[in-house]
Parts: sequence; structure tokens; C-alpha cells
Amino acid sequence: MALAILKVDQEVADLADVGAHQLKMAKKDFVGEAVRTYLQLRRSEIEANMRATMALLDGSARSEVALLTGMSPERVDELGGVGEDE
Repeated sequence: MALAILKVDQEVADLADVGAHQLKMAKKDFVGEAVRTYLQLRRSEIEANMRATMALLDGSARSEVALLTGMSPERVDELGGVGEDE
């Protein structure tokens, strides 16, 4: 498995060092378990946010552009709209 660099502030890095040491774990294993546990605890919030985002999409290029740019669909139209596939 490939490893990736995760940047955190020094206070968080120090907490991870202490936690990993006290639990006699590698820091990467400690951080991985912590992230998985945190996401599991907030799963319903994540799912609700995903559903709200998906509700903004209606299958049109206009709604995709609006979501990706943060503009309202009306603002997309004001700026000339998007070429819809027909």
C-alpha cells in the first residue's frame, strides 16, 4: 500500500505521538485508526451532506456547473449558461 503525507499542525502531531506511544502503536496505525473511528462516528452527518449535495444535481450541465463553481444556477444563466447536450 502506498503511503501519503498528511500535514497537521504541531499540536496534533504531538498528540498523535503521545497517543501512539501510550498505545504501543506505530504513529501511522494510530492516525489511521483515529480517522476511521472519527468518520464512523460522523457517518450520518457525512451521508446527510452527501444527500444534500446530490439533491442539487438535476442531471443537467447547468446544475453541475453551478455546484462546481459555487454559483447559483441563475447566475450561470446570467453569464451565458452552458451548452446542454441534446
